[in-house]
Amino acid sequence: MKPGAQYVIVWEFQVRQARNEEFVQKYGPEGAWARFFRGSAGYIRTELVRDVAIDFRYLTLDYWQSEEEFKRFREQNLAEYERLDKEFEGLTESETRLGAFWLETN
Repeated sequence: MKPGAQYVIVWEFQVRQARNEEFVQKYGPEGAWARFFRGSAGYIRTELVRDVAIDFRYLTLDYWQSEEEFKRFREQNLAEYERLDKEFEGLTESETRLGAFWLETN
């Protein structure tokens, strides 16, 4: 990892059509997940992108300073992480963690 690189976790969601608006509110950059993550000094931002070809398919990109920062936050806040995940599971038909990546920055 280069200095300045950011750790990015990418999730794919197939959203229930009737719950689309609520999903965008909960998973967007000002949504419940982003507000929760802001409790960590290692959190940078969340982006929500919508597929142009497949209806109701979204990706979230959660940016962290490092993998260690994310893991520490998740471990220290596991009960709330799991509560939010369970609360919002009805918004989607599927949820897949596509992976974690390094965003190379200058």
